[in-house]
This record gives sequence, C-alpha cells and structure tokens, in this order.
Amino acid sequence: MRTTLISLLVLLPWFSSAQDTITSFSLDEAIQYALEHNYSSINASRDLVDAQKQKWETIATGLPQISGAVSYQNQLKQPVSQIPAEFFGGEPGTYQEVVFGQAQSMSASATLTQQIFDGSYIVGVQATKTFLDYSQNSKEKTDLDVRKSVVEAYGNVLLAKESVLISERNKETLEKNLFETKRIYENGLGDEESVDQLQITLSTVDNYLKNARRMEEITLQMLNLVLGLPIEAETVLTENLDDLTQKKIDLGLLDEELNIENNVDYKMALNLNEQRFLELKLAKSRALPTLNAFVNYGGNSFSDSFNFLSSGQQWFGSSILGVDLNIPIFSSLGRSASTQRAKIALEKAKTQLTEAQEQIRLQLERAKSDYILAIEDYGTSKDNLELAERIERKNEIKYTEGLATSFELRQAQTQLYTTQQEYLQSMVDVINRKTELETILNQ
Repeated sequence: MRTTLISLLVLLPWFSSAQDTITSFSLDEAIQYALEHNYSSINASRDLVDAQKQKWETIATGLPQISGAVSYQNQLKQPVSQIPAEFFGGEPGTYQEVVFGQAQSMSASATLTQQIFDGSYIVGVQATKTFLDYSQNSKEKTDLDVRKSVVEAYGNVLLAKESVLISERNKETLEKNLFETKRIYENGLGDEESVDQLQITLSTVDNYLKNARRMEEITLQMLNLVLGLPIEAETVLTENLDDLTQKKIDLGLLDEELNIENNVDYKMALNLNEQRFLELKLAKSRALPTLNAFVNYGGNSFSDSFNFLSSGQQWFGSSILGVDLNIPIFSSLGRSASTQRAKIALEKAKTQLTEAQEQIRLQLERAKSDYILAIEDYGTSKDNLELAERIERKNEIKYTEGLATSFELRQAQTQLYTTQQEYLQSMVDVINRKTELETILNQ
C-alpha cells in the first residue's frame, strides 16, 4: 500500500503536466489563437513594427545631427625645412635647417548639421506614411490568409476523423457479412464467388481505413503548424463537421454589398498608386536646390609628449558657422528621363488599380456562385446518402435471402462508400466556400 501511494505521488505531477499539453479549440478559438501564434502572422507583426521604426528613421534624417571627431598624430620623424641663415644672423647664401612645430598633436571637434530644405526629404517623409499603410494592409492580408488556412485545416481534420469513423463502421459491417457468407458457403449453401467478392470489398475498405487514420494524424499536424503549435502537440477539436456546416450556411451573406474600399487587395493596389505618385514627386524634386547649415566647434593641442589629457595642457579653440547651397543646373536630360519614367510607372499603376477593381468584383460573383453550389451540393449529397444507404440495406437483405448476387451487393456497397465521401467533402466545401466569400467581403 505504501509503495503504491509513493508511486502515485511520483506519477501525479507527470499526469498533470501531460494533461496541460492537451489544447482544445473550437473553430473561432483556433482562429484567434493562430492570429497570435501563427509564424507568418508573427512575422507580419514584426514587419509592421519595422515599418514604424523605418518611418522614424526617415524623419530623423531631417532633424539636427551632431557628430564628434578626435584625431591624434605622432610624427615619428618630423619634416625638416631650410630657411636662409641670414634670418638668424648667419652668412648670406647659406641655409639653416629648422623643424616646425612639435612632434605630437591632437584635435577634437563637434559638428551640428541641420537640413534646411531638401525636396527629396519631404517626399521621403510622405512615403513613410504610404509604406506604413502598406505594412498594415499586408498584416491584414496575412491575417485573412491565416484565418482561411485555419478554417481549411480545421475542416480537413474533422473530415479525416469522420472518414475514420465511417470506415470503421463499414469494415465492421463487411466483416459481419463475410463471416455469415463464409458459414453459408462452408455449409454448402453458397458459392465461393460470394466470399471472394466480399473479401475484395473488405480489403479495399481496410486499406482506406488505414489511409484515413494516417490522414487524420497528418491533417492534425498541419492544423498544429497553422496554429503555431509543435506538430506533435495534442490538439482536441470541440466541434463536429455536421454542426459546423449548419452554422456556415448563411444565405443572407449573398445579399451583402461589396464595399471595395474595405477589400485588402484593393487597398494594396491603392498603396501602389500612392507609391508611384510619390516616386514621380521624388523625380521632380531632384531639380530643386538643397540647403543645409552647420556649426562646428573644436580645439587643437600640440606637445612633444603625450600629455594632452593633463589639466595644464593648452588647447587652441576654433569654430565655424556655414551654409551649403547645392543648385542642380544641367544633367544632360537625365532628370527629365527619370521624371518621364516615373510618369509611365504611375499610369501603369492606375491601370492596375482599375484591373484590380474588376478582378475583385469578378471574384465576388464567383465566390457567391461557388458558395451557392456548395450549399446545393451539400443538400444533394445528403439526400444521395440516404438513398445509397437505403439501396445498400435492400441489397444486403436481398443477398441474405438469395435474391441478389454478391456482385450486386458489392456495387451497392461501393456506391454507398463513394456517396459517404462525397457527403463529407460537401460539408467541408460549404465551410471553405463561405470563408472565401467572407475574405473578399472582409468580414
């Protein structure tokens, strides 16, 4: 008893930690989790922060800049100059060798620069806002793509789970039929072909079941990857395929009007137009003069030894205030060519914006059509499944009573299995088609 109690105390923390690693999600919870933890979404958030930093980096180039410089020189062998000796009372026509200055020197200076006018700077600051808008729209598009990927991956997991359950039921029914048929054959009341036909069907269903179990594991790993979880994480889905499909049937969505300004693809095409317009302004700004001002203060010190840091060392100060004006005069028509190219790029961007508007409208109509078709296919597949189940049951009864052949029974069973998969796929299609429509409408 004591040993058992100790074992339980040792294993209890392990069981607790194992339970903590199991995460359950509804579809909406999975979407919210992925928007925070999906790898692409995380990097899109970083890109947005990077764009904000880049905006300030551009603005800062036009604000006061202060730089400092320190220079130290040690003339290991000083240059010698010759001066007429008569300057020192010597003989005319002779020269005296003289060394000017001291062997070591140090200088230190600080310079303040301020940009007064630069057309390219003004355009650059405007461009940072466009780039920040583009980064925000890119983040929004990434989130929409992540949402769509989660919905598809979540639906695929539910599809795989349902496929496993259906295949297990089919296999169980076939094993029962095969067992009964074998007994009839062994008693001399049946034929061997009936056993063989059922054996073929059972082998096919068994292989499909094995594949369905593998796909269940793979689709779950794919969902974990989209969620930003380790692929081996234990994830539990709290929704089933049928209920989720019913929630996704919303014919009122078909009456929603498209506000194209909310569509992220349109907003990104508009960003491209703004960028091309600013590039044209930048090309024109290169013909404008630039004006910068600066003020400098520094000091120089000289010595025969390195004692520049001592308090008694003498330093000689200097200061400069200046203005730089740069006026473009002639570029051999280079600036004109650059401006014309920028105009062409802007016109192309305008055309692309018009094309994007038409494409979005077409995508909306196609998405509505696909959504309607998915709902209709779902209803048809549901009815077909009921018919296929009825046909299979009748053929099974007929086969048991000797009124139908094993080949006819196999045909009915194969038709049922195909209809089952079509029904499951129709539910997933409803879920995915609605998501595509919502993405275009940006809902």
